[in-house]
Amino acid sequence: AAATDWRQVLRLYDALLAEWPTPVVALNRAVALAEVDGPSAALRALRAVADDPVLARYPWLPATRAELHRRSGDPVAAAAEYRAALAMPVSPADAAFLRARLAAVTDGR
Repeated sequence: AAATDWRQVLRLYDALLAEWPTPVVALNRAVALAEVDGPSAALRALRAVADDPVLARYPWLPATRAELHRRSGDPVAAAAEYRAALAMPVSPADAAFLRARLAAVTDGR
């Protein structure tokens, strides 16, 4: 990941979003944006698609926001978002991953 050219990845997502403007592409673009401009910029970008009905039951929206909040130093918001992701249907492996991330931001509480 350290060798990834995140600016190029972001440019590619910009091009993809221009051709295929879906909320999932916008979510993925926000991940690249976080690497270029930081988690706060990505959280702002996600606000534009947060209410899209396609993402209403998509656990990776709150999971992504959780990670961005964690990286921003806000474990309380991160925990709330991990819980929101866990309230949605996910595979057992994904649930285990999300529970581990939740435990990491709540210190096991």
